[in-house]
Amino acid sequence: MSAISERRERERAHRHQLIVTAARELAETEGWEAVTTRRLAERVEYSQPVLYSHFTGKDAIVSAVALDGFGELAVHLRRARQAAPDAGRALRAVCRAYLDFATERPALYQAMFILPTDLKFASVETPPPLRASFDEFVSCFRPDNERRELFAEVLWSALHGMAVLSESGRIPPDAQEERLDFLVTQLADTPTNPTTP
Repeated sequence: MSAISERRERERAHRHQLIVTAARELAETEGWEAVTTRRLAERVEYSQPVLYSHFTGKDAIVSAVALDGFGELAVHLRRARQAAPDAGRALRAVCRAYLDFATERPALYQAMFILPTDLKFASVETPPPLRASFDEFVSCFRPDNERRELFAEVLWSALHGMAVLSESGRIPPDAQEERLDFLVTQLADTPTNPTTP
């Protein structure tokens, strides 16, 4: 690749990230309804055709924001797991970190889990940042647990439900710690091998 081609690629990557960052900032301050190609073009000082050369539309922008978010979430969860004093407390630390992430970054969380995206979950096409986030949950269960991926899915599903229901006021946020303790206790105490009737 020539020096000119490399420079163009760097400039394109920089514009791409600038648009993603602007979309995220706009969503965080005014909500996702405010994120339009016109508003983004004004904000980043590029024409709408330049935006469309990077993204096919708002859903593609949301997907890019979500992908960034999964990268951040993976780092956030990994830090919590590694900072736990022992493996037994890692599960709760990761769960708490997940709920904190959802609360502290509501617009980003919406992009990751609520708004339409083209990101593939639980697939061979799953992007590495999504898999890295999921793997942090999987890592909280013993390697000899044959169902640890299932446990991680159930855990993530329950945490997502807690985050969304609490944010919307459908369950009282002041009982979140009690819910979290119950969830962690139930999953931590589950036998590792499936029982047959």
